Amino acid sequence: MNNYTILIIIAVYFCILLLISYFTGRRNSDNDAFFRGNRQSPWYVVSIAMVGASLSGVTFVSVPGMVRSIDMTYMQTVFGFFFGYIVVAKVLLPLYYRLELTSIYTYLRDRIGVRSYKTGASFFLLSKIIGAAARLYLVVLILQTYVFDAWNIPFAVTTTISIFLVWLYTYRSGVKTIIWTDMIQALALVAMLIVVIWQVAAKMELNMIGMVQTITASPHFRIFEFDDWSSTQHFVKQFFSGIFIVIVMTGLDQDMMQKNLTCKNLREAQKNMYTYGFAFTPVNFLFLSLGILLITLAAQENITLPQLNDEIVPLFCTSGILGSSILIFFTIGIIAAAFSSADSALTALTTSFCVDILGIEKADAEKAKKTRMRVHVLIAILFALIILVFKSVNNRSIIDAIYMIASYTYGPLLGLFAFGLFTKRKPKDKYIPYICIASPIFCFALYHYTLQTTGYAFGYEILMLNGALTFIGIWVLSMKPNLSK
Repeated sequence: MNNYTILIIIAVYFCILLLISYFTGRRNSDNDAFFRGNRQSPWYVVSIAMVGASLSGVTFVSVPGMVRSIDMTYMQTVFGFFFGYIVVAKVLLPLYYRLELTSIYTYLRDRIGVRSYKTGASFFLLSKIIGAAARLYLVVLILQTYVFDAWNIPFAVTTTISIFLVWLYTYRSGVKTIIWTDMIQALALVAMLIVVIWQVAAKMELNMIGMVQTITASPHFRIFEFDDWSSTQHFVKQFFSGIFIVIVMTGLDQDMMQKNLTCKNLREAQKNMYTYGFAFTPVNFLFLSLGILLITLAAQENITLPQLNDEIVPLFCTSGILGSSILIFFTIGIIAAAFSSADSALTALTTSFCVDILGIEKADAEKAKKTRMRVHVLIAILFALIILVFKSVNNRSIIDAIYMIASYTYGPLLGLFAFGLFTKRKPKDKYIPYICIASPIFCFALYHYTLQTTGYAFGYEILMLNGALTFIGIWVLSMKPNLSK
């Protein structure tokens, strides 16, 4: 496939995003539009946009590949996701709308104290910028390897251009724009996923019935694990982990909640959450089904699969096995998945830093807008620098470790919000930062100690333990409410 054709498609793709940015931001680009979308977003558009933001480029290549090692047991976690979305819709969204929040971490200031507020926001900022940069790095690396290396374009240039393009279509109206761009990118992602599956089925000469039979007959079509309690894939662990992952990484994440808070009212935000949660299940099932089809095709064609699961999808889509045109669809899918995740992260980080750290909501409107635009630029630059650091390290295991450590930071947020919502006790605010730092460090040490001494590896349940330890620590250093007042 001619690389110039791919470049033209990428250029047209971004022109569409920039056009959307122009129309959504031409009338209003103030901070209320950037932070809350003027609370005018249709709930169904937000629902589709959240699918795009949730499915990063890493998802596009990782979820199909994981079938080789854990079959389809990831669906147990996905089933838990749906119930987590119900909890977010019933418990957290009413709170956020009642308080009319711009940043969800403002709740911690009002309920617990300023230090708790700053700590919660700081944990989000640290986790989101490292995690989002890691996801974007892996996608930029794929684009560099399979597309831009042919022109001898340096990785730093690819990274800079990618970040600049994301900044370019988000700087005017922020979340007001990305609600619509992410909707387009989510639809493009799902469409490309279906096209790739169709191409694989055509290569295997399968019709729809034959494709379903091939998937269900595969030894990898194992969804449930009930027997081995020590397995990280056991149903109870996966299902309840899925619930808590959604509560923390959606309900307590400014990135995901910022989109919900652009809906016109609570009822529409809840409809969005239910629809999004329902749609997320079949999309993930399609990703896993693609993994089964690729593994089956590899066995039929005597294709040697790469050692890393993440390289299975790129192998088939870039080597010509599925035809030359599939590279175009793969490139569009990767870009859609990557940038729908990156643009919302960039906007949420700008929002949180401006509101939670700088407190610009108290400033003059024009001055606050200028500050927000400067912060937006600085965070975009920081994104690019972190990605270049990942590239200089050039060690996948180290990057995975950084990504894992970043995920530990959601535990303290879970503990903080649970304490605020489900107790009436008054904690000693000055000790909160120390508790929130100690809990993930202890969990990280416990993970490695348990693994070395017993061979047991904690899975997603480490998140629940982290949150519980934070909750207990705050409880111990708190006082009973004075009921006489």
